[in-house]
Amino acid sequence: MSVKTSEPVTLGVIIGNRDFFPDRLVAECRADLLEAFQKAGVKAIMLDESVTKLGGVETFQEAQKCADLFRNHASEIMGVLVVLPNFGDEKGVAETLKWARLDVPVLIQAYPDDLNRLDVARRRDAWCGKISVCNNLYQFGIKYSLTTKHVVHPSDPSFHSDLLNFVATCRVVKGLRNVRIGAIGARPGGFNTVRYSEKILQRNGISVVTVDLSQILGHANKLTAADQPVKERLDAIKAYTPTGRTPDDKLVQIAKLDVVLNNFMAEHSLDATAIQCWTSLQQNYGCNVCTSMSIMSENMLPSACEVDVTGTLSMYAMQLASGSPSALVDWNNNYADDENKCVLFHCGNWAKSFLPDIQMSTAPILGTTIGEENTYGALDGRTPASPLTFGRISTDDTKGVIKAYVGEGALTDDALNTFGNRAVAQIDNLQSLMKYICRNGFEHHVVMNASKTAGILTEAMENYMGWEVYNH
Repeated sequence: MSVKTSEPVTLGVIIGNRDFFPDRLVAECRADLLEAFQKAGVKAIMLDESVTKLGGVETFQEAQKCADLFRNHASEIMGVLVVLPNFGDEKGVAETLKWARLDVPVLIQAYPDDLNRLDVARRRDAWCGKISVCNNLYQFGIKYSLTTKHVVHPSDPSFHSDLLNFVATCRVVKGLRNVRIGAIGARPGGFNTVRYSEKILQRNGISVVTVDLSQILGHANKLTAADQPVKERLDAIKAYTPTGRTPDDKLVQIAKLDVVLNNFMAEHSLDATAIQCWTSLQQNYGCNVCTSMSIMSENMLPSACEVDVTGTLSMYAMQLASGSPSALVDWNNNYADDENKCVLFHCGNWAKSFLPDIQMSTAPILGTTIGEENTYGALDGRTPASPLTFGRISTDDTKGVIKAYVGEGALTDDALNTFGNRAVAQIDNLQSLMKYICRNGFEHHVVMNASKTAGILTEAMENYMGWEVYNH
């Protein structure tokens, strides 16, 4: 089930209340929340003021009413925001979440007190109440997230950031629990590094749909340049990138393959693909699939080469966190003597967002062994300076777990004279990161995204998915 990053996220809202605190605090809270939600583009499901006292939750009966409301909207709710305008009722919040049985991320917010208004009429004590609510959720085994500040008003800029980050966390969690990945072809014989466990992935809600590459190529070979779908895909490819010196017959080949890949994705409702490339496609079909993969990734349907299923899963996770395309890259080269810079590289399948100077070309490294004329379809382009989130999800089959690492850095405009898709990355303490990757058996493929979303990914994967995550 694909999760669209452009769609507004619906949150269930629990407003905690305690009867010996002023009711006006709950009423003010509702108005504050509506303003914060409008600013963040969030749709809220919360009790009406007529159903319980001001729509708050305190007693077990009120918790049941809120839980019933949440269950009625379970297909919409991607996360729950717990708001404490006063101390709140710790059991009421916990019981609501228990009986709602949503199993979605939960964010706990508590209001700050005014130092000059600690009288009975305005006292909140939410600083203390938040600790009690979290203690109860911990006892109930309910996972939850915290705001940056222990107490924060909904109008505070930091809460706006917290809310946006939480929404992104909800997208990542829902997406990862329902993603469908197409594994097209067999893992290339020379790439043991991209082995993975389908069973471990499936236990985490991640489905893999396999197909033999011969079926894909067989369907492509039955198409002709005169077929309308081929004409349409050819027009789309030419609109997507300058084709350089690519011969017309090669463009038709690329378009035919593109038609079949798109049909396969639609038939199986796939969110992402991992495709056998090196070197079966070139030897048995005569072109690269890079352009098609780039178009898919640009359209938020990430695609990785070498049948790197957990690589494309990593692309999908980062895409959900940021709302922008991801790219699969190699940790490829040192950058001169700079110990905190390196070269990121791949033959040419990065999303167009990373390649302002995009142009269709060939894959020179592959061409040295199988003939450059069989590698048309690779893209050439340099990624300019931008923010960087990098990371990788992997199955550790020996331990029976999913593990990951994430981090942030920057892509730079440093000089880089080479071919293919290429970028220069600057990452603090890069040498330590490389040691971690090598000592923990991670792949040479990593994923990059032009964002700062490592914290969101860590929260989603470690706290809610239960995976082992290293945040560099």
